Amino acid sequence: MLIQFREINPFDVWIWLKFSTIPSQREKEYVEEVFHSWFYLGKLGGFNAENLQVQDTGLEISYMSYDQDGYDNSLKALMHNMGEFEYEGQWARCWFDLGTSDAIAIDILVNALTQLSQEYVVIEELYIGGENADWTVEESESRPSFIYDN
Repeated sequence: MLIQFREINPFDVWIWLKFSTIPSQREKEYVEEVFHSWFYLGKLGGFNAENLQVQDTGLEISYMSYDQDGYDNSLKALMHNMGEFEYEGQWARCWFDLGTSDAIAIDILVNALTQLSQEYVVIEELYIGGENADWTVEESESRPSFIYDN
């Protein structure tokens, strides 16, 4: 799977997928489930890089001491909004307001989509940010209209 990053505004970002064929309904469901799960974790503050106590401890986590106040003592890292998935031929896209979630969220999404592509539905390309010239985002009803206001 080719992974490319384009211009990214975390409060107004499109994520694009190109499949090897036009995705079936079942393949669409797999992809959408990954994104919905990812978004819900983000909306609940799961991608807070300031509170990675287990990760920061290292390999030996047996009987580790966990700071119960660690989450409250860190800046909140919450995703704000997700649009509806849209499909056109071999392409899919979805709009997100990633809010204050940390960049680890994108790593986790890329990891999940890589595994999904290897086991369930072939994703040839993943673009994070930007837009495709032949499928403009202004045509979308998925993203709130206030995004276009200047």
